[in-house]
Amino acid sequence: MSESLFRVVDANVNRLKEGIRVVEDIFRFVFDNREIATELKTLRHSATLSNHSTFLAFRNIQKDVLKKTLKTENSRENISDLIFANIKRAEESARVLEEVFKLINIEDSEKFKSIRYNLYNIELKITELIIN
Repeated sequence: MSESLFRVVDANVNRLKEGIRVVEDIFRFVFDNREIATELKTLRHSATLSNHSTFLAFRNIQKDVLKKTLKTENSRENISDLIFANIKRAEESARVLEEVFKLINIEDSEKFKSIRYNLYNIELKITELIIN
């Protein structure tokens, strides 16, 4: 496998866990919602790779051509925007990991597919809570 592909894994594991953590902390500290916060925490912990140091070794922040923040990334009107931007971020990262791991380890691919579908269900619960 190429160094570049390992960079994709490293970046997306981080992005996945960070996105989940933002939403988890909002439901933990802002909404005091133990159920959703716990679901998110469990999902975040399941996103851990036993061999993450293998991928971490190829991290190269200096080479990242998109590390500069875009204006749209700074645009959040309210807490709902923050929640859904981060849920989408996590779902997209899970999808990238699912696809990339098809080339590396099919069991990990299936794990990230499961995480993605769990995120879809949590997004639905959150949408129902926020809209109602």
